[in-house]
Amino acid sequence: MPYTPSGFFCDRFIRERERRDGEGSLSKPIRFSGQDYNTLKQEYLQKKGLFEDESFPATVDSLGFKELGHKSNKVKKIVWKRPKICDNPEFIVGGASRKDICQGDLGDCWLLAAIASLTLNDKLLYRVVPHEQSFSEGYAGIFHFQFWHYGDWVDVVVDDRIPTINNQLMFTKSAERNEFWSALLEKAYAKLHGSYEALKGGNTAEGMEDFTGGVTEFYEMKQAPKELYKIMKKALERGSLMGCSIDSLVPARFATRTTTGLVTGHAYSVTAVEECKQSQQKESKVRLVRLRNPWGQVEWNGPWSDNSKEWENLSKGEKEKLQHQNAEDGEFWMSFEDFKKNYTKIEICNMTPDALEDDKLHKWTVSVNEGHWVRGCSTNPQYRLRLLEEDDDPEDDEEACTFVVALMQKNRRRERKLGANLFTIGFSIYEMHGNKQHMQKEFFMSSTFKARSRAYINLREVTQRFRLSPGEYVIVPSTYEPHQEGEFILRVFSEKRNTSEEIENRIEADHTVPAPASTGEESEEDQQFLSIFQQIAGDVSTGEPLSAGGSQMEISANELKDVLNKVVSKYKDIHTEGFSRESCRSMIALMDMDGKGRLNLQEFRHLWNKVKQWQGIFKCYDFDHTGTISSYEMRNATNDAGFRLNNQLYDIITMRYANENMNIEFDSFVSCLVRLEGMFRAFQAFDQGGDGTIRLNVLEVSGHQSIILRLCNV
Repeated sequence: MPYTPSGFFCDRFIRERERRDGEGSLSKPIRFSGQDYNTLKQEYLQKKGLFEDESFPATVDSLGFKELGHKSNKVKKIVWKRPKICDNPEFIVGGASRKDICQGDLGDCWLLAAIASLTLNDKLLYRVVPHEQSFSEGYAGIFHFQFWHYGDWVDVVVDDRIPTINNQLMFTKSAERNEFWSALLEKAYAKLHGSYEALKGGNTAEGMEDFTGGVTEFYEMKQAPKELYKIMKKALERGSLMGCSIDSLVPARFATRTTTGLVTGHAYSVTAVEECKQSQQKESKVRLVRLRNPWGQVEWNGPWSDNSKEWENLSKGEKEKLQHQNAEDGEFWMSFEDFKKNYTKIEICNMTPDALEDDKLHKWTVSVNEGHWVRGCSTNPQYRLRLLEEDDDPEDDEEACTFVVALMQKNRRRERKLGANLFTIGFSIYEMHGNKQHMQKEFFMSSTFKARSRAYINLREVTQRFRLSPGEYVIVPSTYEPHQEGEFILRVFSEKRNTSEEIENRIEADHTVPAPASTGEESEEDQQFLSIFQQIAGDVSTGEPLSAGGSQMEISANELKDVLNKVVSKYKDIHTEGFSRESCRSMIALMDMDGKGRLNLQEFRHLWNKVKQWQGIFKCYDFDHTGTISSYEMRNATNDAGFRLNNQLYDIITMRYANENMNIEFDSFVSCLVRLEGMFRAFQAFDQGGDGTIRLNVLEVSGHQSIILRLCNV
């Protein structure tokens, strides 16, 4: 069966309800692992003990699964210790700064570069790192941090036991030996993703977005806009976070120091962008960029490095403005031209994707949609985008709407220990005209996309800015390889009003009320079927069959199973493992009008007519004559049977009824349609007002348990 995250569909319903109540917002973050910081802190203060986090224990399981797993020699010398390893430990010493982050023995430079950028904005920093925490007043060995996590803000609680070797912190540490906020922040982020090792390797954009809930745009230096310097300067002024890196030409040479002091395959923070005036060249200004290596050492040694002669041409006032220091602390200046020449890409994480090329500050609207790719479903998820108003730009005669699409795959880092890697993902955008239904594959075969992501790439998030005319469009997110399964969120930001929602068919069915049995002429097949029914539906006490008018001519679920399997076995063009007892119970629950738990002849006739109708539909979609139908055709087949369902129900059907080859056999097909009809009929019985909603109390649920189970158990 296809893989589906445990409880995905129920969890999704619960999350949607919680969000309507404000859960997951900045003011009401979700308690990660169900842990409430204030409650736990008070509990341990009263007990006069120190908190120990059972959900992220001080064991190898929290360290990792391979290089830091049980079989690794690296973990043998690791001892988890509280910050009392030093005198006078403090959470923050003299204010949090970019120099508080020094990388340890973990390949998470991307995360540390993001943390260093975060320290440039106090408002953002203290949202992630609540600053009322301390190792003195009210100390109970418990701390908490807040992250944006796939559309929700979450509050993550940790104890302060940190991995050490020889009394030294193994991972992130501060330049001040008695400062621990950065080490504990790294621990909380590791807990969010399952282990420290899960943080190895990544993209600075991940950390920046998880600290802000912003959206990141990438610029390749070779294709960067002419106004890149202006874009970077305005980004910092607006509180955006920036990171950059140098791609390695040889994958094996990651994190390799070059002759210039820069490191390839390594992430840096951009911490300042300034212009300065050289005293000997009064008319010209030089544009500079300040960067920081999260190692806390290893710096650029070219022009404008700490000891370079260029600083001799600046006045004392200019040096003070630039806060020039000659120290091996990982931070350095370089000219903007050298920056463009040496770095290959830059990432700018904006709180909202304001057009940095424009001098005007725009207010953007944001819509967020959750979804998932399910193996065996007929099409990828689809999202309708309505661009309702064009941009306000008097200098632009084109009627167009600017928007940013951000597609993010979820939980791949946390699932690394299960062998998961990032999918190669992307999206396409098609124009549509008034169609409110899920678009079928024929539409995409005959239509050309209006826009799409630049490329399919194995990043956590693919983001791109577009300008299209006002109208209706459909966004189709997909993986490059077929048959891959995973969750994602799709965010759409636009300058003006827009709406973005998953395209869902209206859930409805035809003819859910039982129709009278046909009185037309019986075929030879019908007569054979009736004969088998009469043979089986005999008097239980005597074992003798009854005539067609016999009052006791009824069959049970077991007997129905025998009838159906005897008849279906005669069809060589239908592949089936045989109807199960459970399936036959569902059929009886559907057709049994008198509540006896058995079928009489009339009820049986009606069931047989349905099975014959569904058999005809089944054969229509058995294109390869294997006696099965592909799960990809299930949407069309259920439509022909009179059921219009939404994407979530089609996903459930695929996961429940398709075999390992993503094919559906005839007995599974019939069982599915029986349960669908039962579901609709049960719902209509409860929907007294006819408004498409039902409300049940506990007594009603208990009293109608069999119907409720049938309703929920598609």
